[in-house]
Amino acid sequence: MSTYYASTVAESYDTVAPGDARVVVIGGGYAGLATALGLAERGVSDVLLLEAQSIGHGASGRNGGFVFAGYSLGESDLIDQVGRDDARWLYDSTRRAMRRIRERIETYAIACDPVDSGVLWTNWFDDARVLQQRRQLLAEHYDIEWPEVSRAELRTMLRTERYSGALFEPDGFHVHPLNLARGLARGAVSLGVKVAEGYRASGIQPNGAGWRVQIDDSNIDAEHVVVCGGGYLGRLVPSLARALLPIATYVIATEPLGERLIGAIATRAAVYDTRFAFDYYRALPDTRILWGGRISILDRAPAAVARLLKRDLLRVYPQLAEVRVDFAWSGLMSYARHEMPQIGALAPGLWFAQAFGGHGLATTTAAGEVLAAAIANGDDSYRRYRAFGLPSTHRPFGYLGAQATYWWLQARDRWR
Repeated sequence: MSTYYASTVAESYDTVAPGDARVVVIGGGYAGLATALGLAERGVSDVLLLEAQSIGHGASGRNGGFVFAGYSLGESDLIDQVGRDDARWLYDSTRRAMRRIRERIETYAIACDPVDSGVLWTNWFDDARVLQQRRQLLAEHYDIEWPEVSRAELRTMLRTERYSGALFEPDGFHVHPLNLARGLARGAVSLGVKVAEGYRASGIQPNGAGWRVQIDDSNIDAEHVVVCGGGYLGRLVPSLARALLPIATYVIATEPLGERLIGAIATRAAVYDTRFAFDYYRALPDTRILWGGRISILDRAPAAVARLLKRDLLRVYPQLAEVRVDFAWSGLMSYARHEMPQIGALAPGLWFAQAFGGHGLATTTAAGEVLAAAIANGDDSYRRYRAFGLPSTHRPFGYLGAQATYWWLQARDRWR
């Protein structure tokens, strides 16, 4: 099975053969796109975006399409690690990024089916403190108000007894992520960015005052290189590869449900729940349900993904037992041990952004903004991420540790 997104592509863009540039951005996912577009919007000319496959081929074109604030690391832990002021700035950067995504969708007329109906964080557990504590934390330390949704009110939106209530993030929205990525590429091209597809970088070496990128049997010279490979980085930069784990997550899309949809989901809001390894889902414009979840070190075949996620869907909506799964796929997210993005410079002119941990749409845009500002204007805001460095994930043993941690947290959620 292919992805639902690949079957409904609406956006296109022009590509070129690669050549020398002032800035070479490696990776055509959201982080690379946000950096390249952010540079062009700041007046930087001669930017090349280099992608080994096609724009949005990896996680950026395969995810749930949720645009919401925050990081994989929770808001309380973020304060504990960097203090209230830096935590507030970091969190607010993702809120600014959400606004930037909205602006770009409008500015470049991107056909990505934006649905501006908020996001529901639903409580899997029968414990109201889960919602109350997060709501209070966001209000007191981040000046954010997420209204609480009662069990009865939630029942009118989601026809299930699974949840005990919810918080509502009104600024959240959702999109067709592959069309968003391709539309951002088109916008970048319209401002002079060159996009080269099908060229895999195989090495990066210093070259005088700049850098040299090896591709196939040729070289590209640049003043700046930005590495945004994420879960698809491979061994291009060993110090970056050692600092992340590519972890698979799974997604399905059902057949179109027509009027049957409101018998299960009667809201346009996107939904995810309070477990560590939560379900996330939303209604699509053609009345399908897109459902994602689970994390694993195994990049399973589509049939296995369909079987696992259909079972998860029926735990919440048993009334959909006869619904057919039309699409099933997986994608690789990049995780760091500290659960925060890794953004910075390895050396003068050699930049990186990776490890967005399944919270990529806003955080990648935030990363692109700080890196573009650093290159274009000498802005040092990217240093706000310096507390989250490049600790080794100890591959291959790190995979076993990650899987064991996931299983333990799953067991904890079941016990709760």
